[in-house]
Formats: sequence, structure tokens, C-alpha cells
Amino acid sequence: MNLITVKEASEKWGVTQRRVQGLCKEGKIKGATRWGRTWMIPSHAVLPSSNKGDEPHMPMPRKSPFLDMTNIYSVAGKADESIMLFENNMEAHELFKAQIAYRRGEIERVYDKARYFLHSHSGFYAILGGGMLLAQCAIWRGDVNLWTEAKKHICEAPCENKTQREILSLTLAIIDSSIYNNNDFPDWFTRGNFDVLPDDSHPCAKVFYIKYLYMAAFAVASGQAEIEGVQGLALMKMIPNTIEPLISQARVDKTIIPEIFLRLSCAVAYHNTGQDDLAIMHIDRAVSLVVLDGLYGILVEYVRHFDGLLEERLSLVSEEGTTIVKELYRTYSIGWSRLSGAVRNRYIATNLTAREREVAKLVAFGYTTKEISSMLYISESTVKQTVLRVVQKTGVKDRSEFSNIL
Repeated sequence: MNLITVKEASEKWGVTQRRVQGLCKEGKIKGATRWGRTWMIPSHAVLPSSNKGDEPHMPMPRKSPFLDMTNIYSVAGKADESIMLFENNMEAHELFKAQIAYRRGEIERVYDKARYFLHSHSGFYAILGGGMLLAQCAIWRGDVNLWTEAKKHICEAPCENKTQREILSLTLAIIDSSIYNNNDFPDWFTRGNFDVLPDDSHPCAKVFYIKYLYMAAFAVASGQAEIEGVQGLALMKMIPNTIEPLISQARVDKTIIPEIFLRLSCAVAYHNTGQDDLAIMHIDRAVSLVVLDGLYGILVEYVRHFDGLLEERLSLVSEEGTTIVKELYRTYSIGWSRLSGAVRNRYIATNLTAREREVAKLVAFGYTTKEISSMLYISESTVKQTVLRVVQKTGVKDRSEFSNIL
């Protein structure tokens, strides 16, 4: 018989260790055995029903609105098994299940589930998680009203202390960062200081911190922002030096989804600085983790950054996955562009080919026609023709406006 400790049982069931110990003493956990000063519990044991009537909610097993980014999901290919760890905690079970569904691109299922967490009885982290899911659905749908509603629900989450208020403000900033609004992150977060957060929230914080750095680097490279002493792709080239150690730590911590996100973000930085050999290394590792549980929704968020390279590498591993990603991306691209454009009051081009987007990005980064020709191994005439097509499709007037359509 496999036995687990009181601590392991409390984490599995989403209750306190004190409650587990009390149930053991009362003989309510079948098979529990006293070993010295502690209890050992059969791994197949279930949490007894409460005698106090229905409780409004049970505490989350992790202090994070992103359960799927914690080490609950620690083995690639075992996402569905991880969901079953919470069969005795309905809120945690449904939230984790919905988050995995989102990673798979099952948006309609996610929308139905998101509503569940926004009722008055949900706990703090469940409300934040539900609000995030609703905002993510808004992106795929391009629905500004749904986006606003999601943020309203998060603002109304019942904060009990300063830490929870900080987590709430970070969650709102994370939502905005999904459409490239990088202005509202808390000061402590922009310094990379996560001390205010519970340990359970650190894995997701690292992922979004890297996204914050990438957006800053992209803004500098495309001339949308200035940092004293930093020009062009200098900041972009430095980002992998920050991400690589975080990837190693994610592997040690066995946090699968953060590792996927960090590898893809690192690959984007390498790709933007012309180091596709290093980009491919991280893409291939991320893809190998994604396909085991069909988490293709994660890849969809990065397609537009790789100019066809991500789909090319995925096709070498899974034809079915490539088809799924292409179909999902058509929906996501339209929704994201519509919502991002509306919220930021700008036009986001959705009708560019991968090559046109790649050339437009290099133009935004300040490269000359000759330099782009050399980098992409195409003639200068082809570069000029591609730039002309971008102008005709988007209506931009000069090179300084190219960053606004990406």
C-alpha cells in the first residue's frame, strides 16, 4: 500500500494540515495509521464530506491564480492526471481544468468555466483566476466589453491584506500586457523583486517579468521608447542572459508551463537578433513539451513573433499539431488584433504574410534595405517590393510608422 504524509494529503485535497490531522484522530480517513507523532494515509484515500453543511469555498491548494504554472503540473504528458489531484476540491479542480483547457486552445469550454469562478462565494485566488480566464477569452473573441467586465471582476476580488492587493494589481497589469500595454506593472515588479508575492506565485511572475522585459526591448528596438545609453537591439540581445538561468530553474522546480513560456520567449529574442540556431534549440524543446499534452494554445500566442519558424519546427514533430495551431491562430490573430487595436487606439495589421511581417519588423528595428537583404538572403529589389506591399496593405506612410502595425 502506498502511503502519503499529512502534508501531502493536505496539498492533494486543498485543506489545512490541521484539518487532516483532526480527521485522522476522529477516524474519518479510512486506513490512516498513527506512526509515532504523525499520521500516514493511504494514497487512494479521499477527503470525507463535511458535516457542517456546504461550505462556500475551499482554499486553493496554492497561493496563486495560476495553478497550472505551479509544480502541480510537474510531469509533461500528465496534465489530465494532475487535474485529478483536486477531485475533492471543486474550485481548484475546475480552475486547473479550465486553465489546461485554455492552454489547449479550447476557448468555448474556458468561457463557460470562467463564469463559475466569478460568483460571490468564490475565494480570492479563484476570482483572480476566473477573471484572467475571462480576459483571455476576450482576447480570442476580440470583445472589448468582455475584457472590461473581466477586469471589473478582478478589481472586486475580496482582498484581505497588502499582499493580496499587490497580487491583484499585478494580475490587472498582466492582463494589459497581453495586448502589449506595458505601463501599469507595480514598481517592485519592474525591478524584478518578487518578495511581496507568495512563493507559489513566483513561477508565473517570472514568466510575465520576461514578457515585460521583452516588450521594453521591442519598444526600444523599434523606436517607440528611449532608454538612456541603450539603442537598437542592444537590450534585446541581453534578454537571453536573463532568461536562460530562469529556464534552468524552471526545470529544477518541475514547472512545465513556465518552462515552455520561458523557452519560447528566449527563442523570440534570439530570433530577433539573428541567432536562429539558438532560437531553434529552445523552440524544439518547448514543442516537445507542448505536444505531449496538446498545449497548442501556448504556441498560438507566439506564432506572430517567429515569422514562420515556429510552424516550421512544429511540422517536423506533429502534422496534426501544425494543423491545429494554424486553425487556432486564425481565430486568435483576428481577435487579438481587434482588441489590442481598440484598447490602444491603433490599427494592427492582420493581413500580412509571414515574410511581410518579418520585413516590416526589421524595418521597424531600423535596418536598411541592404541590411535586410543580407539578413534574409533575398535581393534588395525583393525587400523594396515587400515593403511596398506592406504600405499598400496597411496604409503606413513611412518607416517610422511600421512599429505601429505589428
